[in-house]
Amino acid sequence: QVQVVESGGGLVQAGGSLRLSCVASGSISSINNMGWYRQAPGKQRELVAIISRGGYTNYQDSVKGRFTISRDNARNTVSLQMNSLKPEDTAVYYCNLDISSSGRLRNYWGQGTQVTVSS
Repeated sequence: QVQVVESGGGLVQAGGSLRLSCVASGSISSINNMGWYRQAPGKQRELVAIISRGGYTNYQDSVKGRFTISRDNARNTVSLQMNSLKPEDTAVYYCNLDISSSGRLRNYWGQGTQVTVSS
């Protein structure tokens, strides 16, 4: 079995920083793309940032220059460093992983972590 656990959300003032982390555990052969999504109240879930196994990254335009996604393949972790946070960044953040386990490639979601940015 595979488990995906997130941590690091919280309440921060505008202009502040937070770091989110997501770790996968269990019978894992490899992890391909690792991404962060977010969902604000009343809105659809949207991609924030994604990183390939080789380290290629892609960001939503609204977070470019403020957020940085990184991964540690040895520890099966992905992190999102969020700087210069704005109230519009308030959302539940989810990690999303493409995991190869027991000969199968499946997509996994974390449980979500709340990020609240006050003005």
